[in-house]
Amino acid sequence: MLKRLHSQKRAFVEHTPHRGVSLNDEGRKRALAVIRRHRLLETFLFQVLGFTWDEVHEEAERLEHYISDQLEQRIAEYLGHPAKDPHGDPIPSKDGKIVENAHVPLSEVALGSVVRVSRVSDEQSEVLRYLSSLGIEPGVTMTLADKAPFDGPFMVHLGDAENAAAASYGIGPGVAAMVMVEVL
Repeated sequence: MLKRLHSQKRAFVEHTPHRGVSLNDEGRKRALAVIRRHRLLETFLFQVLGFTWDEVHEEAERLEHYISDQLEQRIAEYLGHPAKDPHGDPIPSKDGKIVENAHVPLSEVALGSVVRVSRVSDEQSEVLRYLSSLGIEPGVTMTLADKAPFDGPFMVHLGDAENAAAASYGIGPGVAAMVMVEVL
């Protein structure tokens, strides 16, 4: 299959035997176009049609290959050309540029760090529902209060660290690895 993709008139990959495969410029352009449609659709489904953030990924997967360029453009205009989808993932521009912000998994930050959630993996709907029930989503500020040893939970304190009414939760290491944050 890779040899076929490489040998087509409009090849999208570079294949070097025994070395691997990578996208060429045309392949990268096509991939970013699909990502743009997917993330615009997720945002539209979330903001306009009222889907929850744990429902939009699968719906967008089904639709991303079937919308026209005109519909994509209208959706982008209607949404005000958003920079990020509901999970915090950047939406590539029409010309294929993508702005990646510096972030790290919550599981890798130092104790006591104050962080802002920048992205959350959309691969597991159950995790998104769980995080939503805790109020952990892009834009939320929290403090990493404690890490239990031996793969124990990460204790996070949501909101202002000095606010006694703010909520605290334990998050398993696998979930903490799915929450991308920027250290403030």
